[in-house]
Amino acid sequence: MAKAIQKITLNRSEDIAFDKLVLSQKNVRNIKTGVSIEDLAEDIARRKLLQSLSVRPVLAEAGEETGTYEVPAGGRRYRALELLVKQKRMAKDEPIPCVVKRGDETSAEEDSLAENVQRVSLHPLDQFRAFQTLREQGLDEEEIAARFFVSVATVRQRLRLASVSPRLLDLYTEDEMKLEQIMAFSITNDHVRQEQVWDTISRSHSREPYYIRRLLTETAIRAGDRRAVYVGVNVYEAAGGVVMRDLFEQDQGGWLQDPALLEQLALEKLKADADAIQEAEGWKWIEAAFDFPYGHTSGLRRFYGAQAEMTEEELARYDATRAEYDTLDADYAKASEYSGAAEQKLEELGTEIDRLNDRPYVFDAEDVARGGVFVSLGAGGEPKIERGFVRPEDEQKAEVGTSDVDGDGSVDPDGGSSVTDETAAGGHQSEDEDEAIKPLPDRLVLDLTAARTVALRNALANDPVMAFIAVLHAFVLKTFYFHGSDSCPEITLQNAKFSQTDGLGDTVWAKEIDQRQEAWGQDLPKDPNDLWAFLIVLDDVSRQALFAHCASLSVNAVIEPWNKRTRAIADADQLALSIGFGMVEAGWTPTAENYLGRVTKARILQAVREAKGDQSAELIGHLKKADMAREAERLMSGSGWLPEPLRLVTDSASLKQPTVETGEIADGGTVETPAPDLPAFLTDDADDASAPTDEVNEHQHLDAAE
Repeated sequence: MAKAIQKITLNRSEDIAFDKLVLSQKNVRNIKTGVSIEDLAEDIARRKLLQSLSVRPVLAEAGEETGTYEVPAGGRRYRALELLVKQKRMAKDEPIPCVVKRGDETSAEEDSLAENVQRVSLHPLDQFRAFQTLREQGLDEEEIAARFFVSVATVRQRLRLASVSPRLLDLYTEDEMKLEQIMAFSITNDHVRQEQVWDTISRSHSREPYYIRRLLTETAIRAGDRRAVYVGVNVYEAAGGVVMRDLFEQDQGGWLQDPALLEQLALEKLKADADAIQEAEGWKWIEAAFDFPYGHTSGLRRFYGAQAEMTEEELARYDATRAEYDTLDADYAKASEYSGAAEQKLEELGTEIDRLNDRPYVFDAEDVARGGVFVSLGAGGEPKIERGFVRPEDEQKAEVGTSDVDGDGSVDPDGGSSVTDETAAGGHQSEDEDEAIKPLPDRLVLDLTAARTVALRNALANDPVMAFIAVLHAFVLKTFYFHGSDSCPEITLQNAKFSQTDGLGDTVWAKEIDQRQEAWGQDLPKDPNDLWAFLIVLDDVSRQALFAHCASLSVNAVIEPWNKRTRAIADADQLALSIGFGMVEAGWTPTAENYLGRVTKARILQAVREAKGDQSAELIGHLKKADMAREAERLMSGSGWLPEPLRLVTDSASLKQPTVETGEIADGGTVETPAPDLPAFLTDDADDASAPTDEVNEHQHLDAAE
């Protein structure tokens, strides 16, 4: 005979006056989390109690019920009701729906624990759908946030999930995607693109949210891009541009989805700004571009304006502000306590002093009439204006005086007869010549000046300070004056140009060189004939700094395909070691732009192996080249790795031997052969089949230490 199934009997629900309830000390929740008691009380006042309290009768010593009940489960609701009673918003004997448990099958602590542990939080997608329903019912985001005691940003984030493809939401519902991934997809409303990205990453090992965002925004432009800053996001949007925004992460203003529109707006504004400068200042020519190649001013003479003098009013203002600043600064230095008011006042006075000092530069009208300006964009989106450049064809031509020309074609500057052959050969003048003073014979001038040169050399060798100034004079003429800069010491300073290297002008090193050039250009005399006197009175420290600047511009450690310059490169290594120079310390780091995106996949993996080990290389081995380069840049950040041409002897010795072999080719370069220890899936990857031949046969740079 089958055993009868015992039926379950549930605890009965009763309405119990609130003043008959007491909070049990057996409630396991002791740490405050979630919605505050005050917010919960407001919610109960609005929508009444949605969940009964779980209570147990308080028994007397003999075991009989006392008519009072303790609350082991539902303590937060009890305290919220208690707050409403204290606020006189609810009667103290208001009936409270309670589930009464009698018996000792389970303890009060167990009941309290079960109620809290077995509670399941609402799925974010259900929360999103509920918020969406409420909005469809007429509630705005602020009202929804107020009713559920969450921030408006949280409501907007949940509602933003509506922008995600239904197919991806279904995958999230089935736990095939994480919430962080869904949040990453929400930055765009393009469902087709979302699904394309998901199909791409679902076949790879990298499914991180940052990678999803990167793929979704790879064709967009950051709002922090200099072009976007220059134009203004508001102007871009007013012109019909669309901005992607991320409500879940700091997006620094979002991404602009229409690069062509932004480029057009930036070019139009840059051209308008350039035209305004030319019209207002009267320059002969002006060129405008986002960027100019490094060394674009090579061969042009630079001239500088003089800073406008202060008016009497500005001078008086400057003196008064300077005196007030110095007095306040001295008093504040003696103070023992911090003063925010004093700090703010000092900052205001300093700003006013800087404003008075930063006066515009005034250029000579004749120079402006034959000079020009370059207008480009700085790294921060500000216009970069370089004034005062003269092209060789615009240089002022020296006036040539008239002179008498003899019948045989020789020129006599004094208007007399030409020098005889005998005189030109260095002989004495004949007795029957005219008494008029004739020019000295060329040979005699040569002999006399040769003697002077030897004597001057000897004297200069005994005066090291003046020898230094003489060389510096030659350097400065070559560096700053360009044309008409012949110098007595025949010292040539070569300045190699690298205009073909993109982005070189944006490096911190190039900017520091330009700043030094600009600063010295403002200090040096306008006329090269005044340069010697300027250098004589210059202090020793400034002379040495100017010499170092000019000498530094002659350094050339470039390896060219047709000129390996082995000896020069070895000297460059010695120079670097002598001054403690290294590219890592200088701030160079491998990026997709400067190295990783310009070499083959095998070399990318080799670099990652050397920098981070085999395991890191395996993580990106399946990616396409563009993605591999970007991921390698992230992995190698801060590793201190350098490619062969940037390594010194000590750098090369500290690294293991490369895994890519090289072999000689006919033109003296090298050709790569696949590394024997590369994973098999790299050698037969489908996207390699379409790689250009010159990528596979990429020429390897020589190691600088070789």
